[in-house]
Amino acid sequence: MKPMFELARLHVTAGRRSLLAVNELRLYRGELVTIAGANGAGKSTLLSVLSGLRQQFSGSCLYLGRDVREWPRRDFARKVTVVTQSHPVPFPFKVEEVVLMGRTPHANGWFESPEDLAAVEEALERTGSSMLRGRDFRTLSGGEQQRVILAAALAQHTEVLLLDEPSSFLDLHHQIQLYKLLSELRDSGRLIVMITHDLNLAMAHSDRLLLLQEGALVADGPAERVMTAEMIRNVFGVETQLQRSVSGGLWMHYGL
Repeated sequence: MKPMFELARLHVTAGRRSLLAVNELRLYRGELVTIAGANGAGKSTLLSVLSGLRQQFSGSCLYLGRDVREWPRRDFARKVTVVTQSHPVPFPFKVEEVVLMGRTPHANGWFESPEDLAAVEEALERTGSSMLRGRDFRTLSGGEQQRVILAAALAQHTEVLLLDEPSSFLDLHHQIQLYKLLSELRDSGRLIVMITHDLNLAMAHSDRLLLLQEGALVADGPAERVMTAEMIRNVFGVETQLQRSVSGGLWMHYGL
């Protein structure tokens, strides 16, 4: 299977400081990949390179065999969606209008098409946001805003979703629903790449974990191989105990 993303000898710097150095990385269709690491490890930098938002780097980051910096932005936006942690919407847009903005890469005129409206309706329903459709986005709670922005990303109808801390403002119920939705999207053939600090949720739902430490990719693989007590100690400086849950998955107790 050909990779969707292929990184080689990638190096991102800020002045003389190295922010990210990845010698080799391939990401494939139908994977749910989690990026984890301590603060400042390079997680957001990696996501910004994959999304094409960061243009200054050496080495290569290819999407479908083409450098992300060479893709026409509209064409790339029809393929790849990125959801960041901040959601500045300073004007009084209704939720439905914010989700409709996700259809911008597909727009062919001033007015929304039946396909646009159907995509918005489906995205609102899948994120549990239908009841919010008439609300002013600015009046929503952080968790509600997070769901609406995710709905806009789904309405974009791309084959890749890049997510920066997508569950950070969600309550427990909506965290579970989010991971269920991401798993469904993965099973439909999409590539999901996300950053999280919740290692237990990552271990429970991810196909692969990428661990970053001081800008270097120090581990890449399934949770059972990557998340050892020694690795967690080295990367996070925390003592842990790994146990099996009732369902058989790994579960981590911190700070022991």
